[in-house]
Amino acid sequence: MLIVDDQELIRTGFRLILTARGINVVGEAGDGAAAVEAERRLRPDVILMDVRMPGVDGIEATKRILSRAPACRVLMLTTFDLDRYVYAALAAGASGFLLKDVTADHLAAAVRLVGTGDALLAPSITRRLVERFAGVGPAPAVHRDLAALTPRELEVLALLGRGLSNTELAGSLTLSEATVKTHVARIFSKLDLRDRAQAVVLAYETGLVTPSG
Repeated sequence: MLIVDDQELIRTGFRLILTARGINVVGEAGDGAAAVEAERRLRPDVILMDVRMPGVDGIEATKRILSRAPACRVLMLTTFDLDRYVYAALAAGASGFLLKDVTADHLAAAVRLVGTGDALLAPSITRRLVERFAGVGPAPAVHRDLAALTPRELEVLALLGRGLSNTELAGSLTLSEATVKTHVARIFSKLDLRDRAQAVVLAYETGLVTPSG
């Protein structure tokens, strides 16, 4: 993985934490422009990306990286849990976000989770974030036509947009978790979604879910 932050002390701390837990850190970068170059050179699976950096910030770097390497996973770092820049990063394709005061074990677990192709979503924080900032920034780079979905898939997507886990979805819809996973996989395939983060953004941007609903 690649660590991107404009503070050397934070980069060093994260590197020590992650390598001590068996995660291979292939490099570091101090700003967004350096991150784009480092990704091109090192091809990391996961990038831990600070949002606010001088010059090219984390959002622009995320856009540039994912436009060239869509399989790469970007995990955003922020100081604030209600940060409009994080919403913009999710809309750009980032797979989730972490606060900088995250515990060492949570950091390592988050990197591993995103590395498997899943998204890191703390439902309550993500829901507040999207409700506050949906519609104020650029539209997400995802397919916006929901006509391809069945009524059941629309129902599942709406619940995904509210931050429900597969277990919660199964309970709410009286389905097995295996069936829920099948519905989720079909939604992702039909709408060309990378992960649950983009599903949340899309549910709000299309009006399927509203802040009051």
